[in-house]
Amino acid sequence: MSVLSVSLSKEHTFSKTPVRSITLVKDLGVEGDCHNGPTDQHRSRLHIKPAPVNLRQVHLMQNEILEGFGVKPADIGENITTTGIDLLALGRGTRIHFLPASFVTGGDGYADGAGGPQPHAIIRITGLRNPCPQIEKFRGGLQEKFIVRDQERKIVERKAGVMGVVEVGGVVEPGLSRRRNLTRSCLREL
Repeated sequence: MSVLSVSLSKEHTFSKTPVRSITLVKDLGVEGDCHNGPTDQHRSRLHIKPAPVNLRQVHLMQNEILEGFGVKPADIGENITTTGIDLLALGRGTRIHFLPASFVTGGDGYADGAGGPQPHAIIRITGLRNPCPQIEKFRGGLQEKFIVRDQERKIVERKAGVMGVVEVGGVVEPGLSRRRNLTRSCLREL
């Protein structure tokens, strides 16, 4: 389980730009990203008054799904592209810890080779990303690939990644490993 790519965009563009690292800021999101803030910064929700709390601070997407659809990391606007973990199977409230690969598990936390607890970024999953019409504008037919429908054409599954909030700030970069604290909650669309 590791981070494959990280990205951000200062402007409200659909795709983001891959960068060497991103800095997560507690309760706000990705430093320098257009979705950073205490209230929801997604364009489709800016008209809501009072502004809702930002439960979409960070978008995470698993590369295995992107590859299956011929999409590259950052193309559909995710901040963190992962590999080796089924993000869609994680429940709401799951905490994902971003750790250097050299870290080992300590008794009540994480420790490096020196044996002391080390600070690291933590994101709490808040729900599924809704496959929005912007995906269709990016590439015709792609939005429907991120949706599973039943025989009556009702949406029964969404595959466009998960959204989360920053509980502990820190730097996230490709190569970091992840550990998750699971909950039994199920995900819902945001």
